[in-house]
Amino acid sequence: MSVEDLERTTRGHSKSRRAFLGSCFAGALASAVPAATAKSRVVIARDPKLRPGGSGLDSSRLLALLDRTMTTFCGTDSPVEAWRKIVRPGEVVGLKVNCLAGKGISTTVPLVEAICERLQQAGIPRRDIIVWDRLNADLESAGFKVANQPGGLRFVGNDVLGYEEELAAQGAVGSLLCKTLTRTCDAVINLPVLKDHGIVGVTLSMKNMFGAIHNPNKYHLDVGDPYVADVCMLEPVRKKLRLTICDATTAQYEGGPSFMPQWSWPFNGLLAARDPVALDYTGWQIIENKRAEKGMKPLKLVGREPKYIATAADPRHRLGTNNPRQIDRVEV
Repeated sequence: MSVEDLERTTRGHSKSRRAFLGSCFAGALASAVPAATAKSRVVIARDPKLRPGGSGLDSSRLLALLDRTMTTFCGTDSPVEAWRKIVRPGEVVGLKVNCLAGKGISTTVPLVEAICERLQQAGIPRRDIIVWDRLNADLESAGFKVANQPGGLRFVGNDVLGYEEELAAQGAVGSLLCKTLTRTCDAVINLPVLKDHGIVGVTLSMKNMFGAIHNPNKYHLDVGDPYVADVCMLEPVRKKLRLTICDATTAQYEGGPSFMPQWSWPFNGLLAARDPVALDYTGWQIIENKRAEKGMKPLKLVGREPKYIATAADPRHRLGTNNPRQIDRVEV
């Protein structure tokens, strides 16, 4: 299927579902977090037996961990019902993975497979699920098989559909957004990794959206502040991001974004939040705690404090909260 055919199919499919999406979009967002709390909920779910005998991930236990994460986050008994609070049939759901570091410290294939299974059970057909990152080569290096066939589950890099020709601007950022985000996806589930970043401190939910722009290399100055927050203010990013599930099966506290096994550890967990700022703040603290445990200085003292997290919470951005008193941290 050519790029032109895929764009044409996507546009036609999009027009046919606009009325439906308009009626359910607000409801989907409103129901994604239990109404019982005004705080930003961050769920941290862990399974110490996720790697039986210290080997690879146990797929069945990972699915159970995902289910526990989602039911706790959404306040439901059924994992399928939890997903129905996030997405609706008729929407194209994009899974934004992080594959830059290859198999060592990227979004794991079993997690993506588990999410795809539950999405289909929630009424999202395979043809309406697209797993994406910057490049096909990045997807392949993390263990995904690139696929872009009509009617099937799609795994594609931005180099397939390319980028918009018109610059999107916000604050200090001016970038071309990928067409995978702007023209294909109705909703995005963000799937970053819990890890350190050698320039901007940490790379979690918000930094993962650098994979939606054509020029992320320009925005690592000043420890990513305010650039990370400004990228997340771009309208398609802000409006389409429904949920972040941070893959913390393996985490890294130094040397990122590349995989450095000497500074990695099996956290054996997942983090979930609607609020990307609250998730990033929580993940940052987990990394800081591990650094302290290993006798390493905090990121502030090595010049890598991720101040963009506070910027994203400021009155100009209002992307979420970095105030721990306003974060409902639930560990299960």
